Amino acid sequence: MRGKSNTGGRLAIIACVLIGACTESTERLSGKVTIDGSSTVYPLTEAVAEEFQREQPRVRVTVGISGTGGGFKRFATGETDISDASRPIKPEEAQAAKKNGVAFVELPVAYDGLSIVVNKGNDWAQDITVEELKAIFLEKRAARTWRDVRSQWPQVPIKIYSPGTDSGTFDYFKEVIAGKESFRGDMSVSEDDNVLVKGVAGEKGAIGFFGCAYYFENLDKLRAVPVVNEQGRAVEPTPESIQNGSYEPFSRPLLIYVNARSAKRPEVDAFVQFYLSKAAELASEVGYVPLPAEIYRRAADNYKSGRTGTQFLDHEMEKVSGPLTQVYR
Repeated sequence: MRGKSNTGGRLAIIACVLIGACTESTERLSGKVTIDGSSTVYPLTEAVAEEFQREQPRVRVTVGISGTGGGFKRFATGETDISDASRPIKPEEAQAAKKNGVAFVELPVAYDGLSIVVNKGNDWAQDITVEELKAIFLEKRAARTWRDVRSQWPQVPIKIYSPGTDSGTFDYFKEVIAGKESFRGDMSVSEDDNVLVKGVAGEKGAIGFFGCAYYFENLDKLRAVPVVNEQGRAVEPTPESIQNGSYEPFSRPLLIYVNARSAKRPEVDAFVQFYLSKAAELASEVGYVPLPAEIYRRAADNYKSGRTGTQFLDHEMEKVSGPLTQVYR
């Protein structure tokens, strides 16, 4: 998954200079950093952990993949130091953390494009609309064959592979597609995106969704279906379309949440600073899209100043929407 990227390297240098964390630490630390959460964010966090441990071999960094929701459940009780999230924290999760005395710092680390993928043998679905995705995924509509979705498509049975309900990717997709409606009950679900890749790759009529890194890693096994955006253009997930927002409505930020008490431990503090200095470079390497340098600067400033809480909920715990550059300050 981790290939070379000159663009990512240049962005990493810019971010590093802005953050002020370019000088390699010679201090030898020890201890443990415990991370859990999103399987989507996992490739990036794992890449950061691998590089960090080369510099700090006495620090053990463990990265779990219980899903964004599962990660927040552990994080809110103080079990973990950092929670990976493919969506912003929900009101009930933030309230649970507050109840347990867990203050947190919210840090965006990359962009992702939730990718709608089909089997390589699917040569008919050359684009798809949000309404057609609703026809496939929602219980009330529940198209059984591809012809039920679009009349000129073949009568091939549809088989759906989906992240589990603890997944932030599932939550994000549900918000866009379902709203208050229910998903169909015959989907094959897993918190492990690699299981979803294998499932879609194994059935001609299959469709699924997950973060773009898993799609980019499996171009030989899957095909992404371009999604028709609000301007009526069919756009496929690419680093350019994800960053410029034309791959809508499925472009989104990826985040990490840091327990403020844990951040006082030298090994956790060093890891978080290392993460922010390397996020742009490693995001490109693992298949995600670096954030603008200004966002990394804001994240570093917020971390250094110990700014706690979420910027994606207002004082009434209502969701704050808009581009990341406007929401995150």
